[in-house]
Amino acid sequence: MTQSRTHNCNELRLADAGKQVTLVGWFENIRKVSKNLGFLILRDFYGTTQIVIETEEMMEVIDSVNKESTISVTGEVRERSSKNTELPTGEIEVVPTSIEILGKCAHNELPFEINRSKEADENTRLKYRYLDLRNPEVKSKIVLRSKIVAELRNAMIAHDFMEITTPILTCSSPEGARDYLVPARNHPGKFYALPQAPQQFKQILMASGFDKYFQIAPCFRDEDARADRSPGEFYQLDMEMAFASQEDVFAVIEDVLPLIFAKYGVYKSASTAPFVRIPYLEAMDKYGSDKPDLRIDLVLQDATDVMADCGFGPFEDNVVKAIVVDGLTATRKQIDAMIAEVEVTCAQKTYWFKIDENGEIVGGIAKFLQERKQAVIDALGLKPGDFVGLAAGPLLVAQKTAGVFRKLLGAAAEGHMKKDTYEFCWIVDFPMYEIGEESGELEFCHNPFSMPQGGMDALKNQKPLDILAYQYDLVCNGVELSSGAIRNHDPEIMIEAFKLVGLGEEDVKAKFPAMYNAFTYGAPPHGGIAPGVDRMIMLIAGEESIREIIPFPMNKNAQDIMMDAPATVEQKQLDDVHIAIVMPEED
Repeated sequence: MTQSRTHNCNELRLADAGKQVTLVGWFENIRKVSKNLGFLILRDFYGTTQIVIETEEMMEVIDSVNKESTISVTGEVRERSSKNTELPTGEIEVVPTSIEILGKCAHNELPFEINRSKEADENTRLKYRYLDLRNPEVKSKIVLRSKIVAELRNAMIAHDFMEITTPILTCSSPEGARDYLVPARNHPGKFYALPQAPQQFKQILMASGFDKYFQIAPCFRDEDARADRSPGEFYQLDMEMAFASQEDVFAVIEDVLPLIFAKYGVYKSASTAPFVRIPYLEAMDKYGSDKPDLRIDLVLQDATDVMADCGFGPFEDNVVKAIVVDGLTATRKQIDAMIAEVEVTCAQKTYWFKIDENGEIVGGIAKFLQERKQAVIDALGLKPGDFVGLAAGPLLVAQKTAGVFRKLLGAAAEGHMKKDTYEFCWIVDFPMYEIGEESGELEFCHNPFSMPQGGMDALKNQKPLDILAYQYDLVCNGVELSSGAIRNHDPEIMIEAFKLVGLGEEDVKAKFPAMYNAFTYGAPPHGGIAPGVDRMIMLIAGEESIREIIPFPMNKNAQDIMMDAPATVEQKQLDDVHIAIVMPEED
C-alpha cells in the first residue's frame, strides 16, 4: 500500500478487529459528543471508515484543521456497538493512537458541501472541479468511464483490431465543423489543425495494408455545446476495416456494444444482434427523425389528404402529419406545455384534438374538422379516448416537428415507452446529396468520402438527389452515437462524386492529396464507424448532461474556468508564431 497505509477506507471488516492499522484520507466530518469524544468520518478514493476520538489530545489535533484536510490515522480496529449495515465498514471503527496532518485545507468555508456538490451552480462546480470530484457520486461516473473504455479496448483487440494512434497536429480538412488552428512557428503564415476526426489517416492505413484499425481517438471541433455534446474536444471509438462490407461493420458493433451497455448501464437490457435497420426516408416518414427513439411505439401518419383543405390556415398547401395516442391523460395545461416545448425546439407550432367518449372530435382545432368528422376518424383509425397531435409545413418541416411532438407524447402517455432498456437501430441508405439550406446548392448530405450505391453508374445516370450512399448512423434511445460508411476508395468515382458539387479533379487533389494519391496505388474496399465514447457513457450512466461523465469539462461557453482557458498570452509568444491580434471594433 502507498504512503504506509495498511488498508484503504473501504477495506476493514469485523474479522479485522484487534488489528493495528494505518489509514489515510480526507477528514470529511466529525460529530462531537464532548470535548474528548467524537466520531470522525475518514474518506479516501475507496470509501469511508469511522474514527472514534476518545481523548482530548486527539480532539485538539482534529480541532486544529479544517474539514477536507488530509490526515493519517494509526490505531486499533474494534467492533462498533452501534452498527451501520448500509456501509461496507459499518461493523467496525478505528480508535487512533496517533493522528498526523498530511495536508491542511486552508479554508474554513467550502464552496459547497462535498457530498451535495451536484446541487451547486454548474460554473461553481467546474471552477472547483477538484472538490466536485471528491463527491463519491460524481467520482463514480469517472470510474465508470475508465472501466468502459478499458472494456471497449479489450473487446476490439479480441476482435483482432490493432490499436494505432494517429497525429494530433495535422492539416485542415473539411469535416463539417470549424477547425482549431495551431500556428506553425517555423512556417510563417501557415497553420496546423487539430483533427476533427482521424478520417483520412484511418483510410490511408487501409491503403497501407493494415486490416483492422481502432483507437480511442481524441477529436477537436470548434462548435457550440449541447446537453449531449461537449465543446472543444471529445473521444470516439474509431475503427476501420479493409475488404469490409456494411454488414461486416455492423457485426462488430452489434457484438461489442450491447454487452457493455447491459453490463454497466442503468438499464440491464440492450438490443441484441441484429439491430433494426431503417432506411433514412422511412425513418423520417414513420418517426420524424433520423435518430428515432424506438422505445416509443408511436408512429407518424399522413393526414394531408383528409385535412389540408379543412379551412385551417396552417394546413393549406402543406403536408400534415399526425400522431395518434391512446392512454394520454394529460391536462390542458400539460398539453400546452408540450406544444410550447416543441415550438422552442424547432420553431414550429403544433396542434391537436381528441375523440371524446361519445366519439366526437373535441378540443384544439376540433371546430375545423366537424364537417369531415367521419372521414378523419376513418383515415386515422381513431376511437374514443384517442388524442391526435398534428404538425404541418413543407414535408421535412412537418416530419421533424411531428418527430419532436412524438417524443414528448411517448414519454407522457401511459404504456407507449419502454423506459428500462437500450434500443439500438441502424439508420441506413442516406441520400448521397442534398440541397443546402443556406447555399441552395447541391451539397454532400453526410460524409463526402462515402461510396455511392451503384458506383459510377449511379453518379452518371441517376438524378443526384436520388442517389443513395453506403452511409449509416448508429442510434440508441433517440441519441445518435455515430455515423459511419463504406468508403469511396476509387479515385475515378471520387472525382465524379465531387464534380456534382462543383469541385473538379484539381480541387480533390488539392484538398485531399495524401488520401487521393494513396488510393491511386491500389486501395482495398473499406469501411468503418466511430461511436462517440462520451455519448455512450452518458447513456450508460443515465445522465442528462455529457459534462457529468467528463473529468474536466468545459462550460457551455467553451471555457475551462478551473484553468482559466482560453486566456491571453504574452506578446513574445505571439511574435514567435508571427501572429498579430486585431480585435473586432465595438459597435
